Amino acid sequence: MLFTTPLMIGIQIVSARIGRVTGHGLAANVREHFPRPVLYAVVSLLLLANTLNLAADLSAMGDALVLLAGGKSAIYIVFFALLSLTLQIFIPFPRYAPLLKWLTLALFAYVGTVLVVRLPIESLRDTVIPQLLWRADYIAMLVAVLGTTISPYLFFWQASQEVEEQRATPGNEPLKDAPGQAREHLQRIKTDTYVGMMFSNLIALCIMLTTAATLHAAGVTDIQSSAQAAEALRPLAGAFAFALFAAGIIGTGLLAVPVLAGSAAYAVAETFRWPIGLGLTLAEARGFYAVLTVATVLGVLIVLSGIDSMKALVWAAIVNGVIAVPIMTIMMLLAGKPEVMGPFVIKRRLKFLGWLAVAVMAAAVAAMFVLL
Repeated sequence: MLFTTPLMIGIQIVSARIGRVTGHGLAANVREHFPRPVLYAVVSLLLLANTLNLAADLSAMGDALVLLAGGKSAIYIVFFALLSLTLQIFIPFPRYAPLLKWLTLALFAYVGTVLVVRLPIESLRDTVIPQLLWRADYIAMLVAVLGTTISPYLFFWQASQEVEEQRATPGNEPLKDAPGQAREHLQRIKTDTYVGMMFSNLIALCIMLTTAATLHAAGVTDIQSSAQAAEALRPLAGAFAFALFAAGIIGTGLLAVPVLAGSAAYAVAETFRWPIGLGLTLAEARGFYAVLTVATVLGVLIVLSGIDSMKALVWAAIVNGVIAVPIMTIMMLLAGKPEVMGPFVIKRRLKFLGWLAVAVMAAAVAAMFVLL
């Protein structure tokens, strides 16, 4: 987590700058500057990974609410899917975006959890100096960790959100067309991304420390669902830690599901030049909202088919890690082209961080395939 934080920050700033400078999302830029087979391959892989992620998140939310309130998981899964779709389709974007931002506060439940469990001193040492093992399962999990932090769906989402905010604000233009607005917006992107990515990795670290200090220490290493992880915490860390962890699962899911479905919708709609954006009504962007709905419904169907949600989450993360390599390569090439970015091509420091992220991901993925 410590090592990936600057890499996350660098590559997310690149994606945000592409959206804000060009006034178009990632898929639209790939469509304009790369062959169609490259575009279709990237978007297809993104859809696959996002749908698996959606299924796993919805399953986790349903199981967590059963632990807290009783009832049937399937009913809760359908409820959460309908709630997410309703908010995205019928709530205007300027009112919906702040809701997503406030929802990130739910992630502090994981900080609360790590504060109420007893952490051995070894966990702090091993955080700074991690063990590295040359084993197929270890490297595959490393790819999964990289893929769930440096994730393609976040690239597409952040670039598209920059476009959404630019179009929703009167007087704002793509920076290529309005270079006088660059200083303010590039600084905002930098601050926003630094805070967001550091917060994201802090939460991930808290989850890892909690499970290491409780489940792993007690020999609980075969977890089939995130709800099972929460339930296992109850006797090991107490009822309060259990409740916080379960509530965090629901809050995280409510935040993640619209981002996963939305990033898929942005990518597909831009691919086929459909009207896009959560700021448009259902009548104005039928294709965009159709993709968003289909992705969510497919996620529900996968869950109800009885798939192992934890395995689905791990495999989705591995797929994310693999497809991140070509997507990040394309992003870095786009961000360095004057014909794409005008005078706002990325400079040396950001270029170094971006290509370092590509190299690290590529090395991990190559090692995984060699060992497998």
